[in-house]
Amino acid sequence: MFRHASERIRCFACALLGSLALLSGAQAQTPPTPAPAPAASLPSSAGAYTLRHGDQVNVSVWREEVLRGEVRVLPDGSITFPLVGRVEVAGLTTVQAEQRIAARLKQYIPEAVVSVVVTGIEGSRVYVIGKVQRPGPVLLTTPDTTVLQVLSQAGGLDRFADGNAIRVLRDTPRGPEVLPVQYNDLMRGAALNSNVRLLPGDTILVP
Repeated sequence: MFRHASERIRCFACALLGSLALLSGAQAQTPPTPAPAPAASLPSSAGAYTLRHGDQVNVSVWREEVLRGEVRVLPDGSITFPLVGRVEVAGLTTVQAEQRIAARLKQYIPEAVVSVVVTGIEGSRVYVIGKVQRPGPVLLTTPDTTVLQVLSQAGGLDRFADGNAIRVLRDTPRGPEVLPVQYNDLMRGAALNSNVRLLPGDTILVP
């Protein structure tokens, strides 16, 4: 009787050990839960502001007290800075302007660390005149502002305006330029190429 009981206990112990071994092996082969992928981030250059004539910027060189000051971007797109003289910065981001100034300073300060900070964008204006609700200057806050967006900021056209006769007047190095805007067609989703991307100094004429 005891012999049969002992055999049953031994068989139960062997079965239990076998089950534990199988469970341990299964756990060892189970792949770890993958960590969640990091959220995609926007490129650092997305929406970067580009310098325009009329902008006020603070330019400084680290550890060089005499190389710092507020300057304004001139109508030709340049600033003037000690040691390097005239530097064209219009159309550049502040990071690109820093790199350009540092490159010009390299012969005097090989490891120059330049900082460019925009302190005023009052020069980045366009002017809306004619038959709109609120004629006057409009500040451009992004480099991609279009004529439709500015007309919206001006309160839209009044009921007597000729929407398809709107013109954008622009001064260029080649002389004055007139760009037609087909407002009525744009509002119907047509003539999309007439939704002019504006530049500082443009005048929108609404007859």
